[in-house]
Amino acid sequence: MVAGEPSGDALGARLMTALKQAGGGPVRFAGVGGPLMEAEGLASLFPMGELAVMGLVEILPHAPRLLRRLGQTAAEIRRLEPDAVVTIDSPGFSFRLAQRLRGSRILHVHYVAPQLWAWRPERGKKIAQRIDHLMALLPFEPAFFEVFGLACSFVGHPVIEAGADRGDGPGFRARHGIGPEAVVVSLLPGSRHTEVERTLPVFGRAMARLTRRLASLVVVLPVADTVARRVERAVADWPFPVIVVRDAGEKYDAFAASEAALAKSGTVTLELALAKVPMVIAYRVNPITGLIARRLIRVPHVSLVNLLLERPLVPELLQQACTPERIADALARLIEEPEERRAQIEGFGEIPRKLGSDGVAPSARAAEVLLGLVRRRA
Repeated sequence: MVAGEPSGDALGARLMTALKQAGGGPVRFAGVGGPLMEAEGLASLFPMGELAVMGLVEILPHAPRLLRRLGQTAAEIRRLEPDAVVTIDSPGFSFRLAQRLRGSRILHVHYVAPQLWAWRPERGKKIAQRIDHLMALLPFEPAFFEVFGLACSFVGHPVIEAGADRGDGPGFRARHGIGPEAVVVSLLPGSRHTEVERTLPVFGRAMARLTRRLASLVVVLPVADTVARRVERAVADWPFPVIVVRDAGEKYDAFAASEAALAKSGTVTLELALAKVPMVIAYRVNPITGLIARRLIRVPHVSLVNLLLERPLVPELLQQACTPERIADALARLIEEPEERRAQIEGFGEIPRKLGSDGVAPSARAAEVLLGLVRRRA
């Protein structure tokens, strides 16, 4: 199993648990993962954080190291000859690894469909030649990939079993000394160093503007281990209260305590929707990356919430629109105007059904698909 970032680590850990429960015998794991996968029995080949790089331009300085890790991972897979290789998200690394493994005849399943439906759909044929099966999180993805001859199963989105809707807001406020009159805003700048570098400065300036309108504002920053130290250093001199939350178990409590959230696009937007926290999406990438992306993107929204609902429910402030002024204004409206809040919260009620909430845990469904493929191959 190979994961390259915290969200993949969480996916991998839940899949490992489900495999051990459903396997009918002992299951052994090897590969690359983070603390959650290691807790389930994986001894990572190298620190997972080395793979957490994003962006067409941002990745260049890290290319030599990534290529070394790619070769190391492929060599270990060939040495072990496992029953299956499961790569989890991180498409840049995962599909290069698949290319290195061509000819090995080892079953290769990729977990989390690459968002080719958003940009570069022509790559579907190439990916179909590299992997054996795709496990998709979103309901519209199998039809897209099957056009290219790639077998694809919708297993449901694991965010629905993560507990995002069961946070303890009053408990969080009590533990951190936050009074009932305080307005809490959660900031989610991303889990990669390149994302934090781009988003956190503008998020901080936006919060500084918002504190001038809301004197009781308290900012909460749930962070992944991969970027925790960097975030703590960056916010140390912010001129308003900031609570950095490292404990993954407290993240959903922080959401439940929040009136609104400011987030980078990604899975966290689904978590916030399940927690019914009104949100603003804001993100910047390198200008060259942004220029290329604008020419390639084929979908009307970047937020998964907006894509699933097929309408612009959540504001998206991207690139030039990602300014402190516009972010602060959008958050203030969500906090101060009941109709804006109500519209988002009501819309979020449609999300669980679209993510496969039917009583079967997505990780259990993914384990069933994977074990079925292994048995057929055997």
